[in-house]
Amino acid sequence: MPPHPLLGAEAVDALEPYLEEVGTVFHAFREQDSGCVSYGVAVGDEQWFVKGATEPEATVSLRRAVKVHAAVQHPMIVPLQHSFDIAGGLALVYPWVDGTVLYHPTVSRHGGRTAPDSPMVRFRRLPVPVILQALDQILDAHLAVEQAGLVAVDFYDGCLLYDFDCDRMMLCDLDEYRPGPFILEADRLPGSRRFMAPEEFIKGSTIDIRTTVFELGRALRLLLDAGDEEQEWRGSPSQLAVIESATAGDPAHRFASVKALTHAWRGASRTSG
Repeated sequence: MPPHPLLGAEAVDALEPYLEEVGTVFHAFREQDSGCVSYGVAVGDEQWFVKGATEPEATVSLRRAVKVHAAVQHPMIVPLQHSFDIAGGLALVYPWVDGTVLYHPTVSRHGGRTAPDSPMVRFRRLPVPVILQALDQILDAHLAVEQAGLVAVDFYDGCLLYDFDCDRMMLCDLDEYRPGPFILEADRLPGSRRFMAPEEFIKGSTIDIRTTVFELGRALRLLLDAGDEEQEWRGSPSQLAVIESATAGDPAHRFASVKALTHAWRGASRTSG
C-alpha cells in the first residue's frame, strides 16, 4: 500500500502545489499574522488542516509545536498527526475539526470581536451554563498542559475553536507553549495584551505556571462577559473573586497551579448555580 500523501510525506518542495496534487484545497488561510499559511484539504473522504511556514520565526514556532504535541494530548486539544519538511520550512498536519475560531486576526484586518456577526459575539450570547461548560473544557485541557510540565504562551481567543452545533470547545495553535519555568530573555513574549500577565513584558522575569493561571483567568473574565469592555459580567460575585485572585499583578498572590484555579472555579460555579 502506498504511503498516505499527507501522513506519509517526508519532504516536499512547495506546500500548496503538493496539496493540490494529492487532494482538493477547499479553504486557504493566506493572511495569518503568524507568518504561516494554512489549508483545509480533502484527500479522498478525509479532511485535513495543514499549516505551513517558510519564514524563519514562523518555522521555529512550528517546530516548537511538534514538541508541544509530543508532550501533551487531550480530547480538547486538536491533535498533531504528522509533520514534514517543505523547502525552507515545515508543515504540520492536523485533522480538520468543525468549529469557528472565536477570534481570527489577519495581516490586513484586526479587531472584529464586537461585530454583530462575529464568533465572539455569538459565543457571548449563549446561555451561561453552556459557556461555563466551554470554560470547563479550557481548564480541563490546561490541567493536562500543567501535568506535562508546559506553560501557556500566546494563549488567547484565537486558540479557541468552538463548535456551535455540538457546544464543544477545542484548543488549537498552541505553537508557543513551552516547558516551564523559564526566564524571559526577550523584551516580551508573543501574545495578546488582553490575556498576557505583567511578567510577560519584563525581560529577565520568571515565566511559570502562575503565568498560565493569569492567562486562564483572563479567558474566564473575557468569555463570561456580554461585552468587550468588561462591563457586562454574566457570572457570580464568587466567580469574579476567583478571577481576581487568578489575575493578581504579583504572581505570588495568584493560585499556585492550574489545578488550584480549577478547583476554586468549579467550587464557585457550583455555589453560584
